[in-house]
Amino acid sequence: MASVGGSVDLEQVTKRYGAETVVAGVSLAIPEGQFFTLLGPSGSGKTTTLSMLAGFVVPDEGRVMLGGRDMTRVPPRGRGLGMVFQNYAIFPHLNVAENVAFPLTVKGAPKAGIAARVAEALEMVKLTGFGTRYARQLSGGQQQRVALARAIVGHPKVVLMDEPLGALDKNLRYHMQVEIKEIQQRLGMTVIYVTHDQEEALTMSDRIAIMNHGRIAQMGPPREVYENPDSSFVASFLGEANLLKVRRDGEAVRGPGGAPFVARGALTTPEGLVFVRPEKVNVAAGTAAVAPNHLPGQIQHASFLGNIVRYAVTAAEGARLLCDVANGAGTQIHRPGDAVTLSWRAEDSRLLAG
Repeated sequence: MASVGGSVDLEQVTKRYGAETVVAGVSLAIPEGQFFTLLGPSGSGKTTTLSMLAGFVVPDEGRVMLGGRDMTRVPPRGRGLGMVFQNYAIFPHLNVAENVAFPLTVKGAPKAGIAARVAEALEMVKLTGFGTRYARQLSGGQQQRVALARAIVGHPKVVLMDEPLGALDKNLRYHMQVEIKEIQQRLGMTVIYVTHDQEEALTMSDRIAIMNHGRIAQMGPPREVYENPDSSFVASFLGEANLLKVRRDGEAVRGPGGAPFVARGALTTPEGLVFVRPEKVNVAAGTAAVAPNHLPGQIQHASFLGNIVRYAVTAAEGARLLCDVANGAGTQIHRPGDAVTLSWRAEDSRLLAG
């Protein structure tokens, strides 16, 4: 097995299946020790990109570089990577310790060294004492931990994870997100993570690449991408987003009902969109104007979500907005049919192409 550094580079990689281009000229530069997430809808090319990194798929064009070495045509077992699969891939005929030891066993590592490495990996994923159990005796969360221990037992510098938490319930998934991030930081590994779960990507990542139709739509730190989407696709895919139709009126930008809007960016076409996140929108009773951005509307639906109350509000010209209000002490609760005024700061909104 090759010994490679922890940096990962894709150089204009392209993959076609027949007439369909699944990945189209994707380039990435991921430094050692970074938690990097490929996020996107089904069919966006993220799993194929991960498969090219792993060596399961050979690109038609471009290069795969690991630690500065060209690994484009090196088979998977020669890349020195750790892998965590969506279905865990736990061997049912082996117990936990044997499953975790498998990567070291096939390399012919000394038995004494294997036992120590397995014990260390099981301790790291909080499965000390589970070594003699079999897959049928484990919960889904425990099987996921076994798969993670097997991926890190050889101390790889790069670990690839393909939607490893998709089968877990929400609470367990959150705890595993925290644990995976802690292990990654403790070992200084580079992690390339594939998911379609936006919350997961925001929680765990140092950087996110949002993919669509085989290309990278936008890439950057989670907060930067969340707060400053480059397109309506990125805005609506990463979390909830309000996208209101706007039009130029001389130097002004006007929204539903002719309401004047002030936002970051510029509208270079006669029509476009203004973007604002639901949690940035203030909801006030009545119809008093609040500068600079305000929009009268009517509560259509109120959903109690525990820490927030989410309002669906309709405004002029059929515009519909979501507004998230923190469920704090003394928070006024609005009801369907109430007249309200929505407002937000100019710096919390952005003009986008239609």
